[in-house]
Amino acid sequence: MSSSKTKADSGRNHRGSGKVLGRRALNRALLVRQMLLERVTLPVLHAIEQLVGMQGQMTNPPYIGLWSRLQGFEADDLSRLILERAVVRIALMRSTIHLVTARDCLALRPVMQPALVRSFGGNWGKRLPGIDFAEVAAAGRAAAEETPRTFDEIGRVLAERWPDRDPAALGYAVRAYVPLVQVPPRGVWGRGGAARHTTAEAWLGRPMSEDASPDAAVMRYLAAFGPASIADAQTWSGLTGLRACFDRLRPRLRTFRDEHGRELFDLPHAPLPDPDFPAPPRFLGDYDNVYLSHAERSRIVADEHRKRLFAVNRVLPCFLIDGFVAGAWEIRREGGAATLHVHPFLPLAPPDRRAVEEEGARLLAFVAADADARDVLIAKPA
Repeated sequence: MSSSKTKADSGRNHRGSGKVLGRRALNRALLVRQMLLERVTLPVLHAIEQLVGMQGQMTNPPYIGLWSRLQGFEADDLSRLILERAVVRIALMRSTIHLVTARDCLALRPVMQPALVRSFGGNWGKRLPGIDFAEVAAAGRAAAEETPRTFDEIGRVLAERWPDRDPAALGYAVRAYVPLVQVPPRGVWGRGGAARHTTAEAWLGRPMSEDASPDAAVMRYLAAFGPASIADAQTWSGLTGLRACFDRLRPRLRTFRDEHGRELFDLPHAPLPDPDFPAPPRFLGDYDNVYLSHAERSRIVADEHRKRLFAVNRVLPCFLIDGFVAGAWEIRREGGAATLHVHPFLPLAPPDRRAVEEEGARLLAFVAADADARDVLIAKPA
């Protein structure tokens, strides 16, 4: 085991008991569990399960997230798993699309079902007063299993039976009540196409789990994102009322406090690295779960930067300096050239600037391997 790995794992056996963990301690705990302190050698399937899935509204961010976390990751490593049905894209935590293993798809969807129904009811569901959602779900399931369809296509099929109802709302009702996976080529690197859906059971040839208890999911959340509060777990999952779950799990957990006195829970042997352990620059894609999975997000993004990261209807791709969000980035293609434009929130120290340029060049080589020319431009902070 390398000396750096030993340092990253230091504190692994610290039991804790109301000890206060500062912002940097929480940051390093999050980074090591997210494989962002050091790239690790791990099979892609294992990495996705360790992360409890990856946010996947867009096609490329999960690839970028895995590239930033795994040694030697190549885009085909994930594309192949999607084509082989070992990994799927499905609405889960926070009622958003996640990339998860087939096993987690079947296990997590029943747990997250209440969050999907609640999210639907607060929006599209208001357009369908008095309708029997069980009938809508059954009809939508039949339509999606007949042939993969977009939500619009599912809605139009159902509108033949409910002609006085909003077709779009009918389509999204099926999304809420039926576990629909997006089928390839959606999600495959370098390929496009509309998001077409069939049921998870039809696609995977296996039934959904009958266990809807959140306990196992919460334990896995803590392994990937802890130490964390009850509110943090509810933000990550979209579920409410998790206090009873944490009360059940408390005898199996250790507890801490953050600097504001909030109680934090963690697994007994989860790593707590030294707060001063060095964190190299990392580029992350849109909506990466590392900055979406806590109610209190100062462990990864400063309060003064949150509004710049969380843009209207989008969470920007960002880069980390010393473990914290330091700015946003974008890649522009013109002709055969690809340019990575880096937008720091604050001025970069010369060593950080050089490190960002070097990591950015590696990112460009991964994302724009076909470009005839590649360049990294770091803008002045706005």
